[in-house]
Amino acid sequence: MASSIKNFILVASGKGGVGKSTVATNLAMALARAGHSTGLLDADIYGPSIPTMMGRTESPRAGEDKQIIPPMKFGLKLMSIGYLVDASQAMVWRGPMLAGAATQLVQDVAWGELDYLVVDLPPGTGDVQLTLAQKFKVTGAVLVTTPQKVALVDVIRAKTMFDKVRIRTLGLVENMSYFMCPDNGKRYDIFGTGGGEAAARELGVEFLGRVPIEPAVRECGDAGEPVVSAFPESESAKSFTAIAAELGKLVEVVNVERAEREQKRRILPIVQ
Repeated sequence: MASSIKNFILVASGKGGVGKSTVATNLAMALARAGHSTGLLDADIYGPSIPTMMGRTESPRAGEDKQIIPPMKFGLKLMSIGYLVDASQAMVWRGPMLAGAATQLVQDVAWGELDYLVVDLPPGTGDVQLTLAQKFKVTGAVLVTTPQKVALVDVIRAKTMFDKVRIRTLGLVENMSYFMCPDNGKRYDIFGTGGGEAAARELGVEFLGRVPIEPAVRECGDAGEPVVSAFPESESAKSFTAIAAELGKLVEVVNVERAEREQKRRILPIVQ
C-alpha cells in the first residue's frame, strides 16, 4: 500500500531511447545495496522492461487480503504488468485504462514498509505520469537524458509537466555520457559533452551525475541482473552508486523541508 512507502521516486524522460529503465533499475539496486528497503515499479504498461532487466522471478501471488504479493530478487521488491500478462499479448488500452492499471500496481500491491519505491515511468508526458503524480505523495522526480540536444529539449518538457503538478524535480542524470575505449584508454564523447550539466543549470535542478557507455550495462540488462549487482566495481556501477548517494542526500533535504511546512500549517490555525 502507498501509505507504507516513505519515499516515492519517479524516474522520467521526455522521450524514449535514453536508457531510463536502465537508470531506474540500477538506481533502485544501488539504494538496496546501500541498506534501504526498496521496491521497483515498472509503470510502462505498453512496454514493460523490468521483467527482462531483472530476469526470471517467481510470479506475483494473491495474499489473504487480496493484495498482490510482489516477487523479490536481488533484494528488490518488484512489480510490472509484464509479470501479470503474457509477454506476447498487446496492451490495446486507452489512456484512462493505462492510468488505472498503473494506480493499481501501487495501491493493490503489498509493498510493506519501504524506504524507497522507484517508479520507472513510460517516456513522455501522458496519462500515467499525470495520474501517479496527482494520486500519490511523491517525494520527487529524477530526469534521465543523454548529452545530445534533441534529448535535452524533451527533458525540458518533462520538467515542465512536473512543475505543473507541483512535483519537485530532484535532479538530472546524463546517461550514455561517454565511452572509455579499453584498447587505448581514450575517452570518446559519442553524443557530445556537457549537455546534461547545461540542462540542469537551465532547469534549476541538481546534476546528479553521468553514466558512461559500457557493454556490461547492456549485457547485464539482457541477462537479467543489473550491472550494479553483477559488476559493482565497473565504472557504470560506481556512477549509479554515486548518483544514488546524491539522491539520498536530496531526499533528506526535501523531507526536512516538507516536515517544516507541515509543522507550520499545524501551528498557523492555533496562532490565528
